[in-house]
Amino acid sequence: MLSARRVLTWPLGLAILALPTSSHAYADSEPSTGVTPCGKWTCAGVGVPQAPGTGKPAQGGGGGSGGGATDADDADAEGDTENPWHCVYKLADPQPPAGSLDWEGHEPGDGAVYEEICAFGEDPESHDSAFHRMVWAADPPTAPAVDPAVLAQQAVDKMLLRAPAIGITPKPGGKGVVGMPVYMWTEKGPETYGPNVASAAAGGITVTATAKVSKIVWTMGDGETVTCTTAGTPYRAEYGKKPSPDCGHRYEQPSSATPAGTFHVTATSTWAINWEATNGPTGQLTEVRDSAVDITVTEVQVLN
Repeated sequence: MLSARRVLTWPLGLAILALPTSSHAYADSEPSTGVTPCGKWTCAGVGVPQAPGTGKPAQGGGGGSGGGATDADDADAEGDTENPWHCVYKLADPQPPAGSLDWEGHEPGDGAVYEEICAFGEDPESHDSAFHRMVWAADPPTAPAVDPAVLAQQAVDKMLLRAPAIGITPKPGGKGVVGMPVYMWTEKGPETYGPNVASAAAGGITVTATAKVSKIVWTMGDGETVTCTTAGTPYRAEYGKKPSPDCGHRYEQPSSATPAGTFHVTATSTWAINWEATNGPTGQLTEVRDSAVDITVTEVQVLN
């Protein structure tokens, strides 16, 4: 149970604690989807207790600047059914003396009194019309569970995973010959092939994700596909007519047989991402990227 008692000025050097309510609390300053980072405060997207039948925050003995109630009215008028309040909390230090209204009839040692500041949909520390008050809570605050899979996706979002940087013979703009070996490959950089590593942290947990291309599927434009589990081998003149050792193709007809007059070659890479959390859990994610080029293949004309 929480109770509003009085408007606060905020003393420095108070312990950071999370409120033990039904909403999400974040015990550090890491950004989290849908929740404003709160710096040195403990942040929670929680509902401010409402006065019965009003739909407005309860003001208590002297509580609140009144700005939050106005914003809440605006949200109700727009039909917003989600809870838009963000609050931050600190353990009051020193605790109020015995008999203070902040204890709501409880004695020191029975729960604790916290300082609360709430704002409507914004960072409470920077909001001009924040709602201030003292609150009492019966149980010690507990940090919420952090989903390592969510942190893993945040780590992946930090990566720059690109489509294959296509290398192919014949080169785009040049001409190949029917029946000659075609080499396909991609540059082997962290962004085009891997490994690519990134981390994300929250609630004392760090997740590290490592991404690497597991395969590249080449759609050759002649109705054929080639699946390569390596980056491929770049062609060199000394290879002559030797086929690619790991990622190649041969065209059996000229590109003039297609409506565009060229073969549209698409390379689709599958990024396999393994992640591991410092508290034990592991998992996998997958990302897909593709790029394309157009090449020309002709028939050799034999003169009699």
